[in-house]
Amino acid sequence: MLVVLAGCGDSGGRDSDSAFTSVPVTASMGAETTVGATGEDPTSTGPTSLSGATEATSGDPVTTGDASSGGEASSGAGPGCGDGDVDPGEDCDDGNDVETDACTSACVAAACGDGLVQAGVEACDDGNAVETDACTSACVAAVCGDGILQQGVEGCDDGNEVDDDACSNGCALPGCGDGIKQPAEACDDGNMIDTDACTGMCQAAICGDGFIQAMVETCDDKGESKLCDKDCSAATCGDGLVNMAAGEVCDDGNMVDTDACLGTCVAAKCGDGKIQAGVEDCDDGNVNPNDGCSAMCKKEVAAACLNNPKWTPVTCTTPKWMWSSDKGQAMTLADANSKKLLWSGCSHAPYADTCSLDGKGWVSTMEYVMAGCNATWYHIGGEYTGNCGGHDGDKVRRLALTQNDCYDY
Repeated sequence: MLVVLAGCGDSGGRDSDSAFTSVPVTASMGAETTVGATGEDPTSTGPTSLSGATEATSGDPVTTGDASSGGEASSGAGPGCGDGDVDPGEDCDDGNDVETDACTSACVAAACGDGLVQAGVEACDDGNAVETDACTSACVAAVCGDGILQQGVEGCDDGNEVDDDACSNGCALPGCGDGIKQPAEACDDGNMIDTDACTGMCQAAICGDGFIQAMVETCDDKGESKLCDKDCSAATCGDGLVNMAAGEVCDDGNMVDTDACLGTCVAAKCGDGKIQAGVEDCDDGNVNPNDGCSAMCKKEVAAACLNNPKWTPVTCTTPKWMWSSDKGQAMTLADANSKKLLWSGCSHAPYADTCSLDGKGWVSTMEYVMAGCNATWYHIGGEYTGNCGGHDGDKVRRLALTQNDCYDY
């Protein structure tokens, strides 16, 4: 340490200004020391002391103040942040003012949350400990899949890469139409279109769901309707599908009128005017008898009784008095009729001989007189059935039960 001492210029005279002499100091000294020209402290009678309250290290220059200024001497600025030395109160001092290294320009160790992005260490630093913004409290940029829900950006974040759980890999809450099939979904094609193979409800399109699947279905009324069959095709007679809502009773897949189902999709029946092959002999569009085609759609033989001068229609009913003229061959109405042995009449009863049990049939225009009653005649049908007795001489007529049963006699 060098000390500048004031003294005289020489023994022959004295300058108006004080002179200074530099003296090396090897001992400790005070921050400010004034030494007289003789080398003695004017305020002390003892040896000069260079010790003071503050020590200086050897070799450090100390300059006394100018005599004209009061004679005071002062030290330099002292150590500071950025000088490369870690002084008391400093965490670090790397000798620069770079904010992005391990030691900030304030000589504080860089740390996450200080608002300074440490190069090569931190991805971000927003100066807060909020986890849900763009920079986490670990100074890592928020990303989908980090398990931290970024507010206003992510719908969810479960920290995994499973796409079909409660949070997708895009950090979005699951929903129909997001293109990710969830367990409760039959499908998810990423749209809300109802007319493709996957509906807007994420269910596989099927006939009957009420949505017309493009290029697949013609219609879809959620079931059978007047215009739509149950297979979602347009209702048409002859398509092979019985559509009761459209008024079809049958549908055999053709438009043939001679089978069991007509071309109008109604069941064939006698009287519809269509001759059902293998079933009907004729069909004149009605079920009237005696017009050449019977009510069973069978051809009728020309009526034997019609316009036959030997026969006339029955005109009344009788509770009995029906006869077989040969009980050995016929003892029933049917047998007697088919064997031309059937008669009607009783002269001593209040019934004419032009009656039958049901008021139907034909009787001969010629009357006969019964003979051989006890021997061969038999009382059949009605209130009494049994042998004939006491009726010889009664007037009777031949009886035919239907118009086709008349015969020549």
